[in-house]
Amino acid sequence: MTIKTKSLSRLLVLSTLCAVGISPLPVAFAQTAASPTSSAKTDATPGVLDRTQAAAILPKSVFYKGLSATVQGRNSAGIRFGNGDLVLVSLVDTSGYSSAVQQTYQAYLLNEVHLKIGGKGLPPGAYGFGFVGDHIVVMDIAGNELLREATVRDPQMTRPDPLHIVAEEGKPGQYRLYLGRSYVILSAEK
Repeated sequence: MTIKTKSLSRLLVLSTLCAVGISPLPVAFAQTAASPTSSAKTDATPGVLDRTQAAAILPKSVFYKGLSATVQGRNSAGIRFGNGDLVLVSLVDTSGYSSAVQQTYQAYLLNEVHLKIGGKGLPPGAYGFGFVGDHIVVMDIAGNELLREATVRDPQMTRPDPLHIVAEEGKPGQYRLYLGRSYVILSAEK
């Protein structure tokens, strides 16, 4: 067996173990590695996560349509719901993607709840999304469109951030996800 074949065999074994939920790491190391995410999930109150809080939880890069994209921590945000479940969003560096993909894939969504986006539901998972015209388009990680919902333009927004989340005034459990001046309402499905 050549060195290249041995490396590929190890990679196949490791990826198979991970795919079925078995950690190839010693238990003590696996628990230590998981503890920052676990404590971040349970140690805080519900509400909006700012970019520092969200960036601390988000992975540094994400997979979408066959490539890895770097997460822009400075342009990320999140929501922690009452039960501790998280929704995290971040703009991503799409420089390795074709211009056709870049038009719809602007950001990444990691979701632990059955999320309601506008009037449509989205199950927990990892998704690519973008604001295209006057709609949000959410796609699975293979680039297949799963959801399209109208966005609202906020004329009161004087200095828009590239991406942020704010609580919807007077509507507990509802949040506005902004990309620039446009937003869509997010909430946990009941």
